[in-house]
Amino acid sequence: MALESPEVGEGARTDDAPTEVEGIALPAERPSLVPSAPRPSATLPPEASGGGSTGTSLVTARETLGLQEVHRTRTFLRVTLALAAVQGLALTVLGGDPTARLVLAGMLVLVAIAAGTYAWIIRDELRYSVGTALVVGFTTIATVIAAIWYYGVFSPAAVVIPLGLYFFCLGQDARASVAVYATCALGYAGLAGALMAGARDPGLVTAESLTQVQRTVILLVVEVVLLTVFFMARATRAATLYAIERHDVVVRGLAMRDALLKEARQEIAHAMRVGGVGRYTGELIGPFRLGKLIGRGAMGEVYEGTHEQTKDEVAVKLVHPQLLAEPDVVERFFREAQITSALAVANVVRVVEVGDPNASLPFIAMERLFGQDLADMLRAQKRLAIGRVLTMLRQVGLGVDAAHAAGVVHRDLKPRNLFCARAAGRKGGGEVWKVLDFGVSKLDRGDGTLTRGQIVGTPAYMAPEQARAQQGVDKRADIFALGVIVYRALTGSPPFWGDTSVEILFKVSHSMPAQPSSLVSLRPEVDLVLAIALAKSPADRFQSVAEMAQALDAAARGRITPELADRADRLLRALPWGAGA
Repeated sequence: MALESPEVGEGARTDDAPTEVEGIALPAERPSLVPSAPRPSATLPPEASGGGSTGTSLVTARETLGLQEVHRTRTFLRVTLALAAVQGLALTVLGGDPTARLVLAGMLVLVAIAAGTYAWIIRDELRYSVGTALVVGFTTIATVIAAIWYYGVFSPAAVVIPLGLYFFCLGQDARASVAVYATCALGYAGLAGALMAGARDPGLVTAESLTQVQRTVILLVVEVVLLTVFFMARATRAATLYAIERHDVVVRGLAMRDALLKEARQEIAHAMRVGGVGRYTGELIGPFRLGKLIGRGAMGEVYEGTHEQTKDEVAVKLVHPQLLAEPDVVERFFREAQITSALAVANVVRVVEVGDPNASLPFIAMERLFGQDLADMLRAQKRLAIGRVLTMLRQVGLGVDAAHAAGVVHRDLKPRNLFCARAAGRKGGGEVWKVLDFGVSKLDRGDGTLTRGQIVGTPAYMAPEQARAQQGVDKRADIFALGVIVYRALTGSPPFWGDTSVEILFKVSHSMPAQPSSLVSLRPEVDLVLAIALAKSPADRFQSVAEMAQALDAAARGRITPELADRADRLLRALPWGAGA
């Protein structure tokens, strides 16, 4: 085990340090381009985005085919209008049975009106709907049946049916495809059956010369062709959907690898900043002799410390000398000591001594921790078993819930600030998870924070309300951060990533990550618990870490309550896994 201690990180501009950005403007949420068809399954992975981004697209694989369906429908409507016009002109010179001719002319007018109107409507692709498209589809089928009656049931006119049938059966709604196929098959069979039963044939091309056996064979051949076209269209759609999803899996894997590489670079940068001789190594600060540097950030440094008389080991946090002239920095530094000292719980790092605020170099001495933080643990193992994550969440929850009960919101929970400590010289048992670094915490009592109007925290672990710099950020922001941490620990992948802080903050505010069980083997109930923890609205989240831990424990055993399942399903219907990611 490496020797570790709390890091200095509040307000730091280092890669894994909290961010404070004043007046940052997030991009506006982009409207969905998904047609108003049945909502795609939330289990599908997101499609990769273009533009060189390593994230995922705004639509799922099914939604991608939905968009393609809109454009395909526009083409079909234009072709329908053109054929109706050509057929109308043909009727003026072909003659034929007056009744059949009149019926076909009426249907051509009707289908032209339907196709033209719908083509005008779906100029805005968001107004596309399967139901309206079906109305146009059935009108088209009726027109084709009228044309077959006019030209002749056993004439070449029947070849038009497979063309339209193939188009409609490529659609996203399987039930609609079956309905269209059944209408075509039964419509043609009805016409042919009527003639075979002795009804008058008004067609331009009659079947008077055909025997009953020949008519039956032709009918069966046409029906087999229609059935074959139906299955070919559905198989083509399934194959296309599979290809898109497999492409998404590959791109998602590359994006995950890129995110993990960025995370690894941050951890390497952190490791290179600590572990050696610092500017104050060997100095006597208060009663403590400082040793090697074990933590560094933009606000200060953390050193090993030994009490000169008792020889007790501590971790001593100091403020950078160049920041001592900034009152807000010094006030925040000592408020961390005040908040941490007030939390008498084993799962929050203990403050041993606080230096004089008027001293030339203020300090906070904390208990010396031996073990490793969650960031180092995940760097070594990539992900943790759900039992280990539950242990972490329960113990961290004791510290976080105690802080919340005291009116304190941490605001910067992340793997680097969760430490698995063990007694010095011992391996294995006796591990205790502790919450570190209350440097950017706030009092949840209206007297607020030293960072009003700023985005404070680490972007990838912020709650949406933090990302938007909203007033009144409360304990539920910490619940969201722990949801992100649990997602990262279980799947091995950060749920929100990007090339810039603004991109990450946008995703935190408007997107959902990939479904956890699509990345690793997890029970679907675990997905539901994480959906609640990562809810965009604070009111939709768990209200305590203990409640979240209890739900995750039940989910790990497949025993989530119906109330929680309904709650998660409602959230996922509104914003499915992978949406906007």
